[in-house]
Amino acid sequence: MSIRITDESMTSDITRHEALRVYGDVWGVSWLPGRQLDRNQAITAMTLAETVTVAVNADGPVCTDTIRTLIDTWASELGLTGPGALTRVVTER
Repeated sequence: MSIRITDESMTSDITRHEALRVYGDVWGVSWLPGRQLDRNQAITAMTLAETVTVAVNADGPVCTDTIRTLIDTWASELGLTGPGALTRVVTER
């Protein structure tokens, strides 16, 4: 997995989601519309999006206990539940 981070954006070769710097240290992430995140939260959101995308797009859902724990942990850093974050990553455009 690889997140490309610049001063203005974060993109991935794994997920369609992206993060864009809105102004100062305020970032927006495509799967969290309307949310304002700091840079570290945006990195967490992109990492979560990559992990969910890989888990869902494998040859059938791959969600081991370790992956579920990571998703839950990263989601809680964003004030979300693991299942809620998973649903948003999969359904938001």
